[in-house]
Amino acid sequence: MGRLDDKVAVITGGSGEIGLAAARQFVDEGAKVMLVDIDEDALKSAAEDIGENAAYHVADVSDPEETEAYIKATVDQFGGLDILLANAGIEGETGTIAETPIENFDKVISVNVRGVWLSIRYAMPEMQKRGGGSIVISSSVAGVTGTAGLSPYVTSKHAVIGTMRCAALEGAPHNIRCNTINPGPVESRMMDSLETQFAGGDAEAASQVKEGFEQQVPLGRYAYPEEVADLMLFLASDESKYITGTTNLIEGGFTIS
Repeated sequence: MGRLDDKVAVITGGSGEIGLAAARQFVDEGAKVMLVDIDEDALKSAAEDIGENAAYHVADVSDPEETEAYIKATVDQFGGLDILLANAGIEGETGTIAETPIENFDKVISVNVRGVWLSIRYAMPEMQKRGGGSIVISSSVAGVTGTAGLSPYVTSKHAVIGTMRCAALEGAPHNIRCNTINPGPVESRMMDSLETQFAGGDAEAASQVKEGFEQQVPLGRYAYPEEVADLMLFLASDESKYITGTTNLIEGGFTIS
């Protein structure tokens, strides 16, 4: 038996490295998965790679109508909803608070916070119909620490922890759990982007930025997407059925260094 047999999951940010790693594991453990992202070509490729138990829906997660539509599409195709992996997120542009364009702040908050809140708003009623469920929100080590030059992202990742705590309290009477995962640096497009931005676009300097981040991790390296997906799978499964309202660090010791 699989750990997610007969479960239906929505994964936003489904074509990114972490979302795709989670989708593979979820399907391997018996779930049916709806991948949600904004890039149709990447989504189609991801769904085809996973196989018949994966479908996809193109959506801007910050849009209420499009969010309602991908939840409805999931229920229509697979018969219900048990798991929400609210994983979509963007890093935005680096810069001090004084230098950051307001539109950059608004865009990051719209995707990373509004997108999470909307997904929960439309998912929870469907989970109630199934007698419960699990919501897993991708926060970050940036949700429990600060980073100079990255204030919109850091703000957004702190904010979704508050959203999680409210959802955990509201969901508990309906057997709906809600938790965040808080990764440190992960081998991914997002970290490549941040390294390049902090290096001013210089490839050699970006490599040095990465080395600097790695030196802050006691385990000495970035996480792999599959390792983050392992934690997502645990929190989505009944193995964590008495865990709700928690932040779950997966950062190689970053916060104690």
